[in-house]
Amino acid sequence: MKKIMRKLLAGLATILPVVITAYVLYWLATSAEKSLGRLIRLALPEGWYWPGMGIAAGLLLIFLIGLLMQAWVVRSLVAWGERIVLRIPLIKTVYGAVRDLIGFVTQGHDSGSRQVVAIKIGDGNIQLIGFVTREDLAGLPEEIGGQDKIAVYLPMSYQLGGYTVIVPRSAVQPVDMSLEEATRFVLTGGVTAGPSTPDGTSNKNRKS
Repeated sequence: MKKIMRKLLAGLATILPVVITAYVLYWLATSAEKSLGRLIRLALPEGWYWPGMGIAAGLLLIFLIGLLMQAWVVRSLVAWGERIVLRIPLIKTVYGAVRDLIGFVTQGHDSGSRQVVAIKIGDGNIQLIGFVTREDLAGLPEEIGGQDKIAVYLPMSYQLGGYTVIVPRSAVQPVDMSLEEATRFVLTGGVTAGPSTPDGTSNKNRKS
């Protein structure tokens, strides 16, 4: 019975990530096809619409927005709109948190500016993995900021959340891991360490 359960769990661990990923991609594709496809049907003559045009339009729209964001005028208009949104109670909390989280992940992958560090707790026998989110604390209250302090985000395992701590630079130690590897390591409670392989293990674990 235990062998059967182990086989079932192994199969579940293999299939579940694929199913969840496929579902998310399917949801994004069908949402784009349904919403943008309806608008395309209204704009095109009857019979000119082909399935998939909504998805293509969604990808093109995202690309154009990213292209427009390079213009100073567009960035100024977006910043003006954000200032209005950030004045609305409740909405500003949700929008600000989502914006900062997405910006943290995308900018970290694109520019490599997010340093993975380890913070020692107590006598140093315990270490927490975190990401440097801000090295310049200018503009913050004196009780929080300081020239020798940085902001580090400590994610929590198996859930979306974490803590932002202000620590001296001397309290952190750089870790030779990419943002993706460190995020996977922390969120899985240390089960995964390094780039994953098709069977769910990691290359580093496989070598050891």
